[in-house]
Amino acid sequence: MKTLRTPRILALTLAATATWLCAPILIAAPATTAPYSLSVFAVSGIHNGIAYSQPDSIVQWKDSILVGFQNHVAKDGTDGKSSTIVQYSLSGQPQSFFSVPGHNDGLRVVGENDLWCLQNEDANPNLVVIDLDSGARKLYTFPTPPHGGGYDDIAVQNGQVFLTASNPMSDPNSSPALVLATLHGNMVWLDPVLYGNAPAFDIPTGAPKTLNLQDPDSLTVDPRGNIVLNRQADAELIFIRNALSKQPLVGVLSITVAGGGSTTLDDTAFVPNPHAYMLFSDVQGGTIYRIDNHQFGFEPGTAYSTSDTVGFVAELSLDNGVVTPIATGFGSTRGLIFVTPTSEHED
Repeated sequence: MKTLRTPRILALTLAATATWLCAPILIAAPATTAPYSLSVFAVSGIHNGIAYSQPDSIVQWKDSILVGFQNHVAKDGTDGKSSTIVQYSLSGQPQSFFSVPGHNDGLRVVGENDLWCLQNEDANPNLVVIDLDSGARKLYTFPTPPHGGGYDDIAVQNGQVFLTASNPMSDPNSSPALVLATLHGNMVWLDPVLYGNAPAFDIPTGAPKTLNLQDPDSLTVDPRGNIVLNRQADAELIFIRNALSKQPLVGVLSITVAGGGSTTLDDTAFVPNPHAYMLFSDVQGGTIYRIDNHQFGFEPGTAYSTSDTVGFVAELSLDNGVVTPIATGFGSTRGLIFVTPTSEHED
């Protein structure tokens, strides 16, 4: 999230106290609405005498889950500290630990075994690629970002890797906001895909709009193959169809909260099948949670989002942008995925 902008925040009354390792904060008691159930998947901890905290991005790789812990590292990496990537079993047991230089935000498996770890979304970006079979790591550098900031998140579509160009320095933003990334030698090569001032339309009404992407953040791909870009501080999702064509179709969905109010979002994920369950992180609470719907299962294709400013998980209407919370009382909810069990040992 861009650090220089003050996001609109939906006020909540914080009614209880919870203390978490490395980050004591005041939050309401976590709770879910029926038929959802909440449990703890994993928490911040210590490995070889070094604490890891602030879980954010989450991805699944085969029978394991990988989580990026930001460890209070500066978002431009200037403090010289490192983030920790922890690999867990599907039951939440730590398996492997990887250190990456800087503030990790983007995390994505590319191809069969490569974990792309993207650091420093405000400035001075770097990329570490980890071969998850061997544990080998390689550091890649970026050319000087034309927008003046860093790179935030990663999406993969048909083998192509897309990055958000975050924290732009100009307003209006006429620089690339979404780029295509390829690796050459020790460098990340980038090609522009969508500019910050691209033409678009409002999804509910069809009215034409001109973008001014001041806070490109999280990325995902929806079931129809659209790339979904979170314009975080402005509470909008940008849907990009045929991203690599000469004239991609760009739709804008403004986010509001059921019952009134506004909030920013962090991650959005789509249910792959009714057997999947949800994992999400609370960066302030230092915890990764699991949500199940044992009664009905999650409805395939349904979208869910986390809110970094309010601290909830909500079902997202793709028709009008209304989010309806299903779990509340967290500090700042961030990474969100749906996990499809692949192990005979998984419940």
